[in-house]
This record gives sequence, C-alpha cells and structure tokens, in this order.
Amino acid sequence: MEVYLDNSATTRVFPEVAELMTKIMCEDYGNPSSLHMKGLEAEQYLRYAKETLAKILKVSEKELLFTSGGTESDNMALVGCAMANRRRGNHLITTQIEHPAVLQTMHYLESRGFRVTYLPVDDSGQIVPEELMRAMTPETILVSVMHTNNEIGTVQPIAQISDMMKRRNPYTLFHVDAVQGFGKDKIYPKQMGIDLLSASSHKIHGPKGVGLLYISDRVKIQPIIYGGGQQQNLRSGTENVPGAAGMAKAAELLYQNLEKDREHLYQIKRHFIEGVRRMEGIHVNGLPEGDEYGMRSAPHIVSVSFKGVRSEVLLHALEEKGIYVSAGSACSAHKPQPSATLKAIGVEKSILESTIRFSFSVFTTMEEIDYTLQVLYDKIPMLRKFTRR
Repeated sequence: MEVYLDNSATTRVFPEVAELMTKIMCEDYGNPSSLHMKGLEAEQYLRYAKETLAKILKVSEKELLFTSGGTESDNMALVGCAMANRRRGNHLITTQIEHPAVLQTMHYLESRGFRVTYLPVDDSGQIVPEELMRAMTPETILVSVMHTNNEIGTVQPIAQISDMMKRRNPYTLFHVDAVQGFGKDKIYPKQMGIDLLSASSHKIHGPKGVGLLYISDRVKIQPIIYGGGQQQNLRSGTENVPGAAGMAKAAELLYQNLEKDREHLYQIKRHFIEGVRRMEGIHVNGLPEGDEYGMRSAPHIVSVSFKGVRSEVLLHALEEKGIYVSAGSACSAHKPQPSATLKAIGVEKSILESTIRFSFSVFTTMEEIDYTLQVLYDKIPMLRKFTRR
C-alpha cells in the first residue's frame, strides 16, 4: 500500500485541474497580452481565475495578484510594503514560528536598516496578544502573522489580532501567510482586517509554481519584479495562464465541499492521534490546552515526537513500507537544523530531532491511517532497540 501523508509539503493535483491545464497548454496556449484571438482566449482564463478566487475570498478582482507561489507572495508583501512605507517608520513585527519565506525576508530587511521584532509564542504556538501590543510603536509599519503553522498546525486568531493592532495603530499594515490555511478554512480578508494575504496553489491540489497575493486597495506597495508592466505594473512577466486557471479550479473544487472535507480531515486527525497515543514515549506537539485531539488547530497537520528514534531514520523506515511523511518543513528539509518552531514552543531538546509531521488531504482514508499506525507499532520498538545499541 502507498500512503502519502506529506500534504503540507505538496498535494496531488485534482484530475479536473490537470485536464483544464492540459487544454490550455495544448490548445488555448496564447499569450494573454497578445491582441489576436489566441491572446483573448488566454485572457479569458485569467479572468475566470481572478473571478473565482475573488469570489472565494470576497474581495475585488483588482486586489489579486498572481505570483510564482507562496514564497514570492510573502517576499513581495514584506519587501514591497516595507520599501513603499519607509517614510512612515522602519519597524516590522512577526513571530518566531513563521515560514522561512517570511523569516528570511525579515532578515534581509534587517540588513536594509529595518528593525524587526520576533514575537514569542506559547507551548501551543499561539502568539501572546499582550506581547504584540507591547511591541507595537508609532514606527510599526507592518505586522506579519501566519494563519496556520506549517509544522504543528496552530491556527492564529487572525481577526482578533487585526482588531487589537488596528486599535493601537490604524496605519499599521497586516500581512497573513495563509499558505496552509487557504483551502482548509474560510478566510475573508476584508472581514478579518487583513491587508495582504499569501496563498499557494500546490497546497490545495493545484499545480506547483503559482500562488496569489491579495493586496487591499488601501495598501501602498512597490513591485519587486520589473519588466513589461503586466498585472497593473505590480508583477511584470507573462502570466502563468494554465497555473492561474489550475489554482482557481482547485480552489473552486475545495470550497464546494469545504465543510464536508474539514469534517473528514478532523475525523482522520482524531483517529490518528488516538492511535499514536497507544504507544509509549510519544508526544503530540502544539495542541492547545484542553484540546486533546487538536480540534481547534488545523485539521490536516499532526506533529509527533517519538522518543529515542531519530526522525530521519523513522522517515526512511516508513518509506520502506510505502508511507511518505516529513521530518519538518519541506522548504527547509535539506538544512539539518532543529526546527525553530519546535524550539519556540518549548519542545524538549532530547526529542527535537525525533519529530515527524503527518499531514493529510481529502484523499487520505481511514484504511491508510490504520496501516500507518500498524507500521508504527511494528517499527518504533525495533528502532528504539537499535538506537540503544
């Protein structure tokens, strides 16, 4: 049996998405900037993509920008806004558990003279609102907080955070990295007080290499890519038409069945956590107090530490049985460093490098979870004996 439980890294493309993209690439392959019929056909696909995604997010089509993915969206939101608003201040705020696409960009901005505050989190990964309020100053031009953590599944109270910071300083912009939350939750930027929002296609059963950035019409931002002036002069370069249309189709399919899919994912998650807890020497990371099965965190992510077993060893042991998981964020998988997120939430040093992330999708079945649990029951005692030797 093959069991894919690394859906936070990437997802299987919906067949309908692949079919639509194949048609665009092989039949309707024009450049949307061309004035002939082939160009107009391509432009119609872009219009479909923007209309679909704008409807899902309840925003204006003019406020959506297509990018190459979540990383570019994060970079443009942070660098573009920091540079455009520098005269108002040079202070930025984020958290210690952000994705590298945010943290590394913040480090870059520090090298350009900006001051960055990295907020601590509690043991479930939640930011402490009082810490945010203490950190904000009249010089704070941007706050960036992720919606759903990619390693432990913590969901931040985005609307509450926005309300607090806007009351403190209404001119401070609020960026939300929603790469793991989009497609799993209802996210309405205008209602939630979000000024900029990043999302990625390949996390929602769409193609790789495409993402979006919502930019509120109140936001002052400058481009980070220059050229032919496509997308309202904000992101030059010929648009990825099949990618944009594919992302929109994937989002359309997911949001048609969102409640049903969320219920399925939470059932899978609860069943899996109940199963791993039958083993000794395990710890499920990042669960809020009183939320034994993570029903208040993301439905598709479970982080488990297996005492006495190195994560890389367990990852390959599971792979031998056809089970695919992650030892952390795939975006930093080739850098053998302890997870910054796990350190920030206070995971014991002895199990930092014994942690596996299991992440589910709408395709995951109970049978696959039962098979995975049985393999863990068989493998963990054996690997622990081998480690002790």
